[in-house]
Amino acid sequence: MTRENAAAPAHLLYLHGFRSSPRSFKALRLQAWLASHRPQVHWHCPQLPPSPREAMALVHALTATWAPGGFAVVGSSLGGFYATVLAEASGCRAVLINPAIDPARDLAAHVVVQTAYHDPTQRFDFRAEFVDELRAMLPARITQPGRYLAVIAKGDEVLDWREMTARYQGCPQRLIEGSDHGLSDFDDHLPAILHFLNLHP
Repeated sequence: MTRENAAAPAHLLYLHGFRSSPRSFKALRLQAWLASHRPQVHWHCPQLPPSPREAMALVHALTATWAPGGFAVVGSSLGGFYATVLAEASGCRAVLINPAIDPARDLAAHVVVQTAYHDPTQRFDFRAEFVDELRAMLPARITQPGRYLAVIAKGDEVLDWREMTARYQGCPQRLIEGSDHGLSDFDDHLPAILHFLNLHP
């Protein structure tokens, strides 16, 4: 079944980035849109644990009972990496927003006590073994590129847009002039994301 004639997903999963949370403005915007326009779609945005192995165990447990092809995932930054791992394992559709390409490399220098982005009073220990966990789950390649939409900002101040476009070569891409890592102009790109997920009005 191609994306064009696929049904709208019964479940939509959002995976937040490093140090982020379900309070991500992109997650809240998507959740609000679904509540207003597609209330029958089940929304899921769990708080992911710092351990990548535990984070993916949580994701796999959450999606285990969902029908194959009956769900889609949106992931931002590190969540985009996790979304890729999930899509490769399950075959679901995935929207990747400024996805991390090699988080083991990028986060190796951040093995310290971290503060949560949306609540600086919350701290967590990002340990060296977490880097190894990320390295172990790196997909060898992207299969069935048509099931991915990569939304990539050239103005990303954290990740290299050239690496992102190269990693998802052959996949539908929305390459944005400017913007930033958090995709602060998310609303401008929401219609394209919804269209890809067959959730457009």
